[in-house]
Amino acid sequence: MLRSMIHISETAAKQISKIQQDENSPQAFLRVQIVGGGCSGMSYKLKFETEMKEGDKVFEEHGVKVVTDSKSYLYLLGTVLEYEGGLNGKGFSFNNPNAKKSCGCGSSFSV
Repeated sequence: MLRSMIHISETAAKQISKIQQDENSPQAFLRVQIVGGGCSGMSYKLKFETEMKEGDKVFEEHGVKVVTDSKSYLYLLGTVLEYEGGLNGKGFSFNNPNAKKSCGCGSSFSV
């Protein structure tokens, strides 16, 4: 298991755990992928899964597991997964040092 290449903030970890409990799937992990699309060229895709794939990179912090494929990993090195809740919160967001340009909503980027 890799540590420190993709960081998970404590707030994001708490929200991931809450979703796992709400969906009654404590064994699931959060898969983070980079996919083509969005107004800046590439977008983040999040989903819960229970099966690993060949070449997956696994990160664990604050008791939660995040998994990414090897291609997405290259774009996610050093990224911090954040979470902002509340009335004006934006949900999960990525502080990605590899992104050279980001769209206004923060859901897509380019390198």
